[in-house]
Amino acid sequence: MDARLNPLDSPVATKALKHIIAANNALADSTLPIATQELVRLRTSQINGCAGCIDMHTKEAAHAGETSVRLNLVAAWREAKVFTDAERAALELAEQGTRIADAAGGVTDEAWANAAKHYDEDQLAALVCVIAVINAFNRLNVITQQPAGDYQPGQHG
Repeated sequence: MDARLNPLDSPVATKALKHIIAANNALADSTLPIATQELVRLRTSQINGCAGCIDMHTKEAAHAGETSVRLNLVAAWREAKVFTDAERAALELAEQGTRIADAAGGVTDEAWANAAKHYDEDQLAALVCVIAVINAFNRLNVITQQPAGDYQPGQHG
């Protein structure tokens, strides 16, 4: 598959992407566990069908020590016994926050309350931002048909 557009060849897209990348980089300094961030990025990317982000975040998570069992079970996290209650709450929030159009009310109060049981306010803010930023990257990649498969951990900083 060939990309429709290389966003880095466009001054306008490059300028916008610098801000999205900066937002993403700021999340690395949060107290939200990196493992949780990568699981959320992976699940969101699966929902959105973003091959480039699935490739990237599967490899980044593995590089950070995530097991292949957990990575392989993210798509079926509800039935898997390998995720903590906190991770399950984060994955549920990610799914509901990604599938906004599928539910008239958006994220349910129950999903929010469950996440709030496991994460403090700063971590919740980081979680919401992780979900928002990865959705932005997913949409950019899907619209422009970015190919996947050759990402190397750490490639983008």
